[in-house]
Amino acid sequence: MDIRPIRTEQDYQEALTEIERLFDAEPGSPEADRLEVLATLVEAYEERHYPVPAPDPVEMLIYYLESRGLSRRDLEPYLGGHDRVSEVLNRKRPLTLDMIRRLHQGLGIPADILIQPYDLQKVA
Repeated sequence: MDIRPIRTEQDYQEALTEIERLFDAEPGSPEADRLEVLATLVEAYEERHYPVPAPDPVEMLIYYLESRGLSRRDLEPYLGGHDRVSEVLNRKRPLTLDMIRRLHQGLGIPADILIQPYDLQKVA
């Protein structure tokens, strides 16, 4: 099979080229096996060299609402009343541990994203 670790950017680019060539391989074929192994190696290389930072918790909440056609009102059971939702989404109040738990349990938003530090607006 002649597969080796991806150690350099050149190795990475060569692996991507080979993946593209093998993309339509017949499932169960040696080419498909090679594709699967190369994809795993590329994924490991990308995690090490091109890490994706965790999203900002407030941006995550806004994205969650928009992607599901929800309104700010839908966050009230998890964050508190209308004013509390507004304060959180406008970065005037941080998420509390209880809010994070409720968002995670009620909406399935990953708690590890919600606990990330984020900037708040400075109150004058």
